[in-house]
Amino acid sequence: MGLTNEDVFSLFETYVSPGKVKQYRELGAIFVPGKREGVWEYDMDTGAKFMDLRSSGGVFNLGHNPVETKKALIQALEEGLDIGDHILISKERALLAEKLAQLLPGDIRYSVFGAGGGEAIDLALKLARGYTRRVKILSAINGYHGHTGFALSTGHPFFTEPFQPLIPGFEKIPFGDIEAAEKALTEDVGAVILETIQAVGGVIIPPPEYFPALREITEEKGIVLIIDEVQAGLGRTGRLWAINEWNVTPDIMVLAKGMTGGLTPLSVTSYRPFLQEFFNQHPFIHISTTGGSDLSCRVASKMLDIVSDEAFLKNVRERGEQFRKGLEAIQEDSHGLIKEIRSRGLFIGVEFVNEKVCLGAMREGFKQRLIANYANNKPDTLIIMPPLIINEEEVDFALQGLETAVKTIQSQL
Repeated sequence: MGLTNEDVFSLFETYVSPGKVKQYRELGAIFVPGKREGVWEYDMDTGAKFMDLRSSGGVFNLGHNPVETKKALIQALEEGLDIGDHILISKERALLAEKLAQLLPGDIRYSVFGAGGGEAIDLALKLARGYTRRVKILSAINGYHGHTGFALSTGHPFFTEPFQPLIPGFEKIPFGDIEAAEKALTEDVGAVILETIQAVGGVIIPPPEYFPALREITEEKGIVLIIDEVQAGLGRTGRLWAINEWNVTPDIMVLAKGMTGGLTPLSVTSYRPFLQEFFNQHPFIHISTTGGSDLSCRVASKMLDIVSDEAFLKNVRERGEQFRKGLEAIQEDSHGLIKEIRSRGLFIGVEFVNEKVCLGAMREGFKQRLIANYANNKPDTLIIMPPLIINEEEVDFALQGLETAVKTIQSQL
């Protein structure tokens, strides 16, 4: 069926989301992905290639159509595996959980698998409440943890306002402010949930003392510390886990998006042994029909082998440094349009002087065949999250396109 981009836009508008189509038209982004490979997505209509600087929030850490994980999936299918029965014991889930326990910080041992990040966050919050029997949950202003029930209650008003009233007991604190946290972390708090680095909040990196101090307070008061590494984890910062930078072991860690390199859905809620007491009493209290499928677990195991390799992480750090230096040079020549560059590895935020300039840079970047997006909770910041397999020449391509985009905005102003 020889559909054009306009044909697909029309179908999408009629049967999926007129609102999304309207916004893409306003951005001038009449683009439908066809073939995908590495850091590139090819326009279905014209075959023109665009560089993916989004990675869908970390889904495509290994690039599009990754060879090794695809082989793992094909082999699993040829062996006769399918998603498996979520009630029965699974060899693939057991092996993946063992591998995670060997790689995760500290004494984190147990893992429960889901299909998406919001589901995994919901489970983390349910486990914290179930174990502590305390209702109050703290999250960060401008944080983002998903769109499902408990997860939604932690979020920004942009996402939550239409659905009031939300689940009670949720309060927000400033991210990175240990004095504010210390005041809020009273003994009636069951858990505090934070991204290691705020993603949708604009790639906000907390000060060095923040997480160690927070860990000390939460341990003293019996508060469960939940760290969301859905976007920051799995090598994104040049470390396997972003929290390793602060040498802190949370009580619960949540992983998703990049768990299978974009081939099948999988999320993980991993936790320390003391929390298993709750599940020992209620072993079937949380189930997920498609979560932790045998196919996904097999692929995720191969993904972990790849991203935990030091040579892989070294490339992330080197390409991140190349991006940082290039962006700082663009900033220096931007006549004040770029306010700040924030980065860890290939997790990069470019803060512009205002939202309008950021949106313009995103639009002009698309004309340079770069796919990036702004931070929804801080729309003056452009997020750059390329696949972690990006090479030196590809970073140069991205920097050249971004430089052209910024210069175009300068000329327009």
